[in-house]
Amino acid sequence: MKKVMFWLPRILTIIFILFISMFSFDVFSEYSGLELLLALFMHLIPSLILTALLVVAWKWEKIGGILFILLGIGFFIFFSGYDMQIGALITTLPALIVGILFLINYYKN
Repeated sequence: MKKVMFWLPRILTIIFILFISMFSFDVFSEYSGLELLLALFMHLIPSLILTALLVVAWKWEKIGGILFILLGIGFFIFFSGYDMQIGALITTLPALIVGILFLINYYKN
């Protein structure tokens, strides 16, 4: 059970990063050349931020858990404007769940 609680938030975070990265693929139909690279980089910034947070959470679970919870709250405010929409829940809940799982694992150890 200890290994499951260690790996579960990390695997869920990687899946969440891949899900968020999937939305950057629309640039291939709209841009070409250097514009494509710039647009792809711009669309991948949220994934890069999530990857950086994962690295922090991997080393320091308490700090990472708090940061993921704050990220979830920030996603909720940014994407929903305090209105409960499915798009806001799709981006908010995974970050909150991962943050809570990192904190649970930290306090269990």
